[in-house]
Amino acid sequence: MSVSDQKKKQIVEAAIAEFQEKGYAGASMDRISERAQVSKRTVYNHFESKDVLFRAINQCLADQINSALELSYDPDLPIRDALVRLGWAEGELMINPCFMSLARMIMSETIRDPELAADMNARMTKLVVFAEFIERATKEGKLKAEDPAVAAEQFLGLIKSRAFFPNIYAARVPDREEIGKIIEESVDLFLARYGVASVAKTAAE
Repeated sequence: MSVSDQKKKQIVEAAIAEFQEKGYAGASMDRISERAQVSKRTVYNHFESKDVLFRAINQCLADQINSALELSYDPDLPIRDALVRLGWAEGELMINPCFMSLARMIMSETIRDPELAADMNARMTKLVVFAEFIERATKEGKLKAEDPAVAAEQFLGLIKSRAFFPNIYAARVPDREEIGKIIEESVDLFLARYGVASVAKTAAE
């Protein structure tokens, strides 16, 4: 890592700590430079304003989310195993203390700023990835989802409603066993609605 990249990393880490402690409105570029142990000029050389710096941190979060979803669809896996694997693409983030801390800080600001929330949402591709997975599984006859985009939202909602939001509000990081149980139960509920066997059974009745 170059000296410039190292200083940029220090600034971002210092800014995350500052925003967490003071919020966006109360954060100070002076304090960020002090925390990062670099000059204020160095901070502005990398980030021309507090808004630019905050949006760079948002991009860091989006990058973590999007990179976690870089998994290929495996047509040879049983659909339940494939859905569990997909669920863990989200679950791995939730057991990561750094991710949860960063997500908590950014969520507190996006609630107050609809434009920032929309910008953050546009940077993330998770729903697209989940919808493509469900659409492909439906085409292969493994699922029965009339609207893959809606089904993707429901699948994510099953996981996040128990694994993400309660822990964000409680400022805690769940353990792997807890998340694993939530993912397994979410997959079973999802299959009860969209699984081909359950659809066939309902039609027969």
